Amino acid sequence: MSDFCTVDRDGHLTVVTINRPEVMNSLHPAANRALAEAFDDFDQDPEQWVAIITGAGERAFSAGNDLKHQATGGDMGGMPETGFAGLTARYNLVKPVIAAVNGVAMGGGFEIALACDLIVAAENAVFALPEPRVGLAALAGGVHRLPRQIGQKNAMGMLLTGRRVSASEGKELGFVNEVVPKGKALEGATAWAAQILECAPLSVRGSKQAALQGLAHASVEDAQNAKYDQLYAMLKSEDFVEGPKAFAEKRTPSWKGR
Repeated sequence: MSDFCTVDRDGHLTVVTINRPEVMNSLHPAANRALAEAFDDFDQDPEQWVAIITGAGERAFSAGNDLKHQATGGDMGGMPETGFAGLTARYNLVKPVIAAVNGVAMGGGFEIALACDLIVAAENAVFALPEPRVGLAALAGGVHRLPRQIGQKNAMGMLLTGRRVSASEGKELGFVNEVVPKGKALEGATAWAAQILECAPLSVRGSKQAALQGLAHASVEDAQNAKYDQLYAMLKSEDFVEGPKAFAEKRTPSWKGR
């Protein structure tokens, strides 16, 4: 699609790779626009059910905002409405996205990973929101997503210091799902994607939507009684019939996504 990212599709899986290894996959507006277009296509393609985002090379997933581009007078206009990598402000995406973190995930790079549904990290991965160390703040969702994902005190320990966290500590804190050997982040993420693809896609989307939108409600009762259009679509789908039928017939279901 662009010099700044590549898109590969394998069956129902889309793999989006940030392709700026020479600057540790940091992002300027043009790269963010290219990634936004890639995820627009993923969102709109009925045959694409799961996405993985990763970075080119083994040094970095993404070092966040390209500060050198900004400092040297590069054009900073035209940021997509969907945020960093077209993900951090894409609040209506019901299809699952997995971050395959193959190295440094700093600032906006970490915020991209936090915006994903799962994080698979290579053992050499490093996470941080160092914005306060340069007079900034993690305003692409980091200050809000991190406390929700690992609790207030753990999040404040990262947000107020900008300290670096290893993949293993990220797993202990709860924002990393799995730590894999160096160079195996994409392989690990693909294994998680394969497990998701064994499930009915509308069930997956309904579960994601209800889980995330339910957080906006103060009580479980209110969340349970709220309306989620993806769950309604699941109940009206062919797959809603196919799942129990396949179970009764002791065979693998053939999901249609409709």
